[in-house]
Amino acid sequence: MPDLLNVQIEAYKDFLQDEVHPAEREPTGLQQAFIANFPILDAREIFTLEFLDYRIERPKYNVDECRDRELTHAASLKARLRLSSKADEDSDDYIETIEQEVYMGNVPMMTDRGTFVINGAERVIVSQLHRSPGVFFSDAIHPNGTRIFSARIIPFRGSWVEFTTDIQNVMYAYIDRKKKFPVTTLLRALGFSSDDELLELFSLTQEVNVSDLIDSENRVIAGDVINMNTGEIVASKDDPITEELLVSLQEAGVESVKVYTEDASENDSVILKTIDKDISRSEEDALEAIYRQLRSGEAPDLETARSLIDKLFFNPKRYDLGEVGRHRINDRLGLDIPTDQTTLTRDDIVAIIQYLIELHAGKRQVDDIDHLGNRRVRTVGEQLAQQVNIGMSRMARTIKERMNIHDMDNFAPSELVNARTVTSVINTFFGTNQLSQFMDQTNPLSEMTHKRRMSALGPGGLTRERAGFEVRDVHYTHYGRLCPIETPEGPNIGLISSLCIHARINSFGFIETPYRIVKDGKVTDEIAYLSADKEEGALIATATVKVDKNGMIDQERVRARRSGDFVMAEPHEIEYMDVAPNQIVSAAAAMIPFLEHDDANRALMGSNMQRQAVPLLRPEEPIVGTGMESKIAIDSRAIITAERDGEVKYVDSTKVVVEYYSDLTRDEELVSFVDDRRREYNLTKFFRTNQDTCINQRPVVNTGDRFKKGDVLVDSSSTRHGELALGRNLMVAFMPWRGYNFEDAIVVSERLVSEDVYTSVHIDVHSIHVRDTKRGEEELTREIPNVSDEAVRNLDEHGIIRVGSEVTEGDILVGKITPKGETDPTPEEKLLRAIFGDKAGDVKDASMKLPPGSKGVVINSQLFSRRIITKDTDVRKEEKRRQEMLDRQLQESIETYTRMLAEKLGQLLDNETSLGIKDLDGTTIIRSGTALKSDTFIEKLADGADIGTLNGEEEWVDNKRKNQLVSKCYRNYRRVIDRVIEDTEIEKNKVIQGDELQPGIMQMAKVYVAKKRKLQVGDKMAGRHGNKGVVAKIVRVEDMPFLPDGTPIDIVLNPLGVPSRMNLGQLYETALGWAGLKLGVNFATPIFDGAHWDDVESWLEKAKLEPSGKTDLYDGRTGERFDHQVTVGVIYMLKLSHLVEDKIHARSIGPYSLITQQPLGGKAQFGGQRFGEMEVWALEAYGAANVLQEILTVKSDDVHGRAKAYESIVKGENLPEPNIPESFNVLVRELQGLGLEVKID
Repeated sequence: MPDLLNVQIEAYKDFLQDEVHPAEREPTGLQQAFIANFPILDAREIFTLEFLDYRIERPKYNVDECRDRELTHAASLKARLRLSSKADEDSDDYIETIEQEVYMGNVPMMTDRGTFVINGAERVIVSQLHRSPGVFFSDAIHPNGTRIFSARIIPFRGSWVEFTTDIQNVMYAYIDRKKKFPVTTLLRALGFSSDDELLELFSLTQEVNVSDLIDSENRVIAGDVINMNTGEIVASKDDPITEELLVSLQEAGVESVKVYTEDASENDSVILKTIDKDISRSEEDALEAIYRQLRSGEAPDLETARSLIDKLFFNPKRYDLGEVGRHRINDRLGLDIPTDQTTLTRDDIVAIIQYLIELHAGKRQVDDIDHLGNRRVRTVGEQLAQQVNIGMSRMARTIKERMNIHDMDNFAPSELVNARTVTSVINTFFGTNQLSQFMDQTNPLSEMTHKRRMSALGPGGLTRERAGFEVRDVHYTHYGRLCPIETPEGPNIGLISSLCIHARINSFGFIETPYRIVKDGKVTDEIAYLSADKEEGALIATATVKVDKNGMIDQERVRARRSGDFVMAEPHEIEYMDVAPNQIVSAAAAMIPFLEHDDANRALMGSNMQRQAVPLLRPEEPIVGTGMESKIAIDSRAIITAERDGEVKYVDSTKVVVEYYSDLTRDEELVSFVDDRRREYNLTKFFRTNQDTCINQRPVVNTGDRFKKGDVLVDSSSTRHGELALGRNLMVAFMPWRGYNFEDAIVVSERLVSEDVYTSVHIDVHSIHVRDTKRGEEELTREIPNVSDEAVRNLDEHGIIRVGSEVTEGDILVGKITPKGETDPTPEEKLLRAIFGDKAGDVKDASMKLPPGSKGVVINSQLFSRRIITKDTDVRKEEKRRQEMLDRQLQESIETYTRMLAEKLGQLLDNETSLGIKDLDGTTIIRSGTALKSDTFIEKLADGADIGTLNGEEEWVDNKRKNQLVSKCYRNYRRVIDRVIEDTEIEKNKVIQGDELQPGIMQMAKVYVAKKRKLQVGDKMAGRHGNKGVVAKIVRVEDMPFLPDGTPIDIVLNPLGVPSRMNLGQLYETALGWAGLKLGVNFATPIFDGAHWDDVESWLEKAKLEPSGKTDLYDGRTGERFDHQVTVGVIYMLKLSHLVEDKIHARSIGPYSLITQQPLGGKAQFGGQRFGEMEVWALEAYGAANVLQEILTVKSDDVHGRAKAYESIVKGENLPEPNIPESFNVLVRELQGLGLEVKID
């Protein structure tokens, strides 16, 4: 099975090609964008700016630093450009060329997890499914019952062309859906000017001997027949052949005539009817007619009219089918035009019209628009390449303008290029595009599914409103390509789907799925990846077909499928066979055991809800799994596995150090400067995800352990023993319990709370920015005006709360003061200033407090400061000290590597004789004829010789192999030294510049608050089969039903939730899980190839349990046995991210809307509950006038009344009479705005 993240990672690699040598880069992605926009010439063609190659620099900050500082993880794009200039417009030779490396902007870099960090947030670019460029044939029924056929040519870039027949069987062409004209007009404009040429083009006429026409009285003459001797017309065009006419022809000495072919003269010939309708009779007429239609005016001359058509279809700058479009047109029409010909050709247009004529005659089939052969995937790389292309073409325009205004003065390429153009387009794409999405990071599965998602929405795609049922429905070509199960419920159903686990995307963007090749009934190990087009018509057997040990199909008749049909076939007829039973589903659906026993609707819910499972404090892998758990844990990059065999050297909670056994040869070890044997893995500790869940890695190995390649070294939250672990295995009983599990509600045991079975950790981040305002600088401090010492007791000198503090709502997390506006002070302020000095008056408290409804423990705080030019000598000294330390470390590193070099050279050249060794300046360091020993170079180093500057490319000794190794050794040495110097420069820049923050921000403080969430009433739980519910009651352990051996049940589910939902998989899982628990065995039951009930029964018997899966159960409250046996077992349940604590909300007073003065709505705004029109009716029905008046006035928008009401409640008085509500005043103003005078008496 391929790496499940390849969809993202490979696509981005192909876009960047930064690891490929510039000369070997394919013309795709970035390279293609440069090729398409360069060279750039000015209007006089004196200056030419050419592109040579590009390189990507290393990012300045790593991923974690970008996340913390809210920056974008990006790298500089530098391009080598050459500017050439001529003496003047008439000369051909360039007199001057300047070559320069120019900064072209920043390109966001993909992390190794397939994500991007944009402004500190992790985002994913979702792949888009859109209609492939090419030609599409369709039909429609006219209201009068006539079938109308049309062909549409869709390019990547350029004008759309459509050919359509009408009810009179005349074929019209539409360009860009504008006015129509007969298709023959277009053909004439393309050079088929005369009627004869058009008729010959579609083989509608033939030359026939007059003598052969004796029995053909129903044939028709296709052109005027002239007597060559007299010049008179013997027969006119469209004359039917009669005996008299034949006699006249013979008398005139005519030997042969042009007649319509037999099928052309039938009443439905499209071309003949179109020629009759066409008013143009020559190429010139046609060109003028088309120009008039498209430009609504006469063409100034013939060349202009001709160039319009050339620009529309034959100019690569304006029209582009792309390789995909060309490939599809060639395939569809049986042409063999080269794939680099990405504009339309005359042959294409003729072939399309010919196909449409055959379609009209009933000889061909129309296209199925939902067939995956007609839909392709635009991956990250392609979407980004398109954006870079847009940016580059804008930049090319400005470069042209700058070239035109420059005289012959010298100017460099860097003066022409404005890098902001490309950067701004890319930033807009990542920030606002519909397909650039905030990553769903609830757990590893949701992260992976998001990266493998295919969306039909987005720019150039469908919209929810326009998408009909057909687009959303499952199509037979989805088999093995798009999952028929995993899709959202709601308005996006069917528009957003997931890639199947074995599927891949080919170079044209079509989804391929693998099959085993079957030859003469023998299943081979050859794998063929087929796109939907290639698979069409092939006979394919399922993966569960019985095969003997020789690979021969061991069945007389095999169930197979061909296109959309399911047939029974002979073994020798089979061409392909599925590679695995689970190849038809996505990663999330493949995680549901016994999926084959679940209704598809519930399976859909099951696969969607697994993505919402919250990582638990103590996760547990499922007893009944599908075997996909470890694959998903590894491919999601949640856990760390061993790259090779090796041994653990050191372990603690934050890092694991391993030493791998070397797999290098002696020669490779001698020339290598990187110790790739010792590897240090730093663990992620209490990391906050996008959804505020917590990632915490923990080592599973001990110091001294030996391991094999692929063994798990480190587990993460949501994994255990290297397997995905989203929930816990619970003892379940399917029975009603005192009505508390009515309607999908769930009854759980108190054990789940007391033993932290479903406890999860959630982390909130609260950040505050310090800006330089017009009124002065803001400041972080613990000296906050009018705040008690008690409130600031936990703040440090910067005003940031201490790590470890317990906080509740309203507590100050970061103290901040901001300058007030200069206004006249009130008498109270004057008094305060007199008492406390000036400070209290001119600043106001702008501290960050913990929001309502929150509480937790501060687990981390961070402060980032932009470098402020300061005279503070202490700061200067600290900077200088850090720079000197970095210089010292650099020097030590260089010395260490140079000593390594000397030792390696000694080992390489021991017992060799020198041919003369020089440094790069040509100075001889070791003379020719010197015998070299293992310590020769070490001694030279001790004598002060700079071993690092020797010329390793020359021949040092007679041994050719050793010379090559010396050369390789030096190249590796220089590479490692350059890397060390570059790292040091980056670190020194960070010291000098301080923390880089977003524009306008001087300081940024972040406080991380962790909270422990135990399971409580109102939390949503679910199994893997779409069996979801809300916890209705947490019952004491002693009151829960218990088994005959005294084991209490953990969770009680309603049995009525199973039959109507038809998700019987949960019952299979329950029975098999119980056997697994008793025997201490975990099961992998792959979907469509898993355990049958017979297997489940046999495992139950092995565990000495009832083979029915039912048992007696006793009531914990009374101790009595229940009347009937109950289905009991072990089920895997998840706690979902819909936690009641995040949803519950209450308000007394709070913010009000400025216009209506009514309370805001929603928890985020600390709003109230809306009392709407229908609720008012309900109170009116009860005659509750005073309650109603209170709700509509003092509780809502009676501004004066609510203030007085608050006052009277505080004083313990009766409520005052309500006033006029503000919404009435708004209505009055509306009426006044309409010019009506409204007075209130």
